[in-house]
Amino acid sequence: MSTRVMSTLEKFTPSLEVYSIDEAFLDLTGVHPCHKDPIAYGQSIKKAVFRATGIPICVGMGPTKTLAKLANFAAKKWKKTGGVLDLSDQQRRERLMKIVPVGEVWGIGSRTSAKLNHLGIHTAWDLAIQPTQRIQEQFNVVIARTVMELNGIPCLALEEITPDKQQIVCSRSFSRRLTEFRELSAVLAEFGCRAAEKLRKQGSVAGCITVFIRTNPFNPNEPQYQRSASIKLDTGTQDTRVIGVTANRLLETIYKPGYGYQKAGIQLSHIHSEASPGQIDLFDYAGNNLPAENRVLMKTIDQINRRFPKGVSIASTGLDKTWKPKTERISQRYTTDWRELVTVKC
Repeated sequence: MSTRVMSTLEKFTPSLEVYSIDEAFLDLTGVHPCHKDPIAYGQSIKKAVFRATGIPICVGMGPTKTLAKLANFAAKKWKKTGGVLDLSDQQRRERLMKIVPVGEVWGIGSRTSAKLNHLGIHTAWDLAIQPTQRIQEQFNVVIARTVMELNGIPCLALEEITPDKQQIVCSRSFSRRLTEFRELSAVLAEFGCRAAEKLRKQGSVAGCITVFIRTNPFNPNEPQYQRSASIKLDTGTQDTRVIGVTANRLLETIYKPGYGYQKAGIQLSHIHSEASPGQIDLFDYAGNNLPAENRVLMKTIDQINRRFPKGVSIASTGLDKTWKPKTERISQRYTTDWRELVTVKC
């Protein structure tokens, strides 16, 4: 669904940055219909997305990313905007910033907001009128750029090329409690397969692997337990087998019998390009250095999995999946499953 939203947005701009699964920045520089009537153009974007996906959105416009985010916040909060707000006008910007808490400004977290409040800076306007140099000295260059952005000075460029992920996490909550080590081991092996595939897709290797398990913290009637364990690798890896074996060893150090585990996951970090030079272990027989035959094997597995729905996996994921993820909030498969087609009454 997110892909469909972004595909619709691409029709309205020559440059699009996918900021998150449900947010995007559009560069409307030189888009004539927008300059002629920004609000009408924003409404046309809003209507097009709703028509294509059924998802209501809000559109915020401004000369900088921070002001566009501020406009979007106001468009969501105040219905009289009609879901579209343009902050190109300086007087309109000032009026809005004087009533918006500084904590609602993009990039201002709760700790920074508390510190700003302590200094007498309570609104977005209070922050905007601060000397940039003073803010940089008391905070950092990032907050100083935010001040400049609030004043209509662009400091953050549009990122059309999505940067590689610096952290990859695969985790799930289970439909039933898992108690056996072998079940959790199979779960983490499958998560390791997915995480490794994402690594290879972006041409990266990971230097640190973390696994975690936990019971249900919202059920006080059950015994509570949660642990995580990490290990730094001598050399980065993207090999499914290495990640799977390492995850299993980490699980052995934190697993305790007698508990019903509700969630488990694996995290890959210290990620860098596979082309980057790293420490070479001449005695590495586990596949961390990924000789040519290992790379070919992983590439072949990825190709098979892209072509065939069930694909192939490593044996440690288990032949029979005894666990299932929670699916209460899963989206309906309106376009891919005959049993879930939308029923229309005329």
